[in-house]
Amino acid sequence: MDYELAVENAPRTVPAGTGILLVHPSTGETDRIDTDFLKSDTDRLLVISTRTTAREVQQKLEYYDVDETKADILDTLSVERGYSRRPSDHVHYVSAPDDLDGVVETTREFLAETDGKRRITLDSITEMAYYADEASVRETVTGLLELLEEYDAVGLFHLSGEVHDEKAVAAFRELFDGVITLEADDTVRSEF
Repeated sequence: MDYELAVENAPRTVPAGTGILLVHPSTGETDRIDTDFLKSDTDRLLVISTRTTAREVQQKLEYYDVDETKADILDTLSVERGYSRRPSDHVHYVSAPDDLDGVVETTREFLAETDGKRRITLDSITEMAYYADEASVRETVTGLLELLEEYDAVGLFHLSGEVHDEKAVAAFRELFDGVITLEADDTVRSEF
């Protein structure tokens, strides 16, 4: 099974099980790439947000015209920050961005309980590493990539390239089947 990849300067399709790393400047405008990735050729999608609340994710999906009826959101911020939470069938919470086991388990449940073409985005690895150590986050990312393979899904994982040292970026890059790089001038490059 192949998935369309509606990202400029990237392959037209990628096989099921593909994990893609999106390396971007810390001020980079990643929403366009993220939502283009989520919009096409998808039955269900899961947005894992370590940077914004579920409400902000919903606003982004609505603004970029992503079909919210297909979306589940995993909010890792609201519990820790004491924000009000509206429980629903499609919004999930873990205690904090460093609840790495909770992130993996919620993702596993989403994939096990849904059918068809599934896409996952994780925004962002950098934020997770801010709360937890990089080695643990790499382990978590590896676990999520294994789930993509097991369930024939695809995923896009954000990483702010300038926040991490070159060695750390290289270690994350090695985990992925493809890397999309968003430059400061908004040009997009990809290596698959």
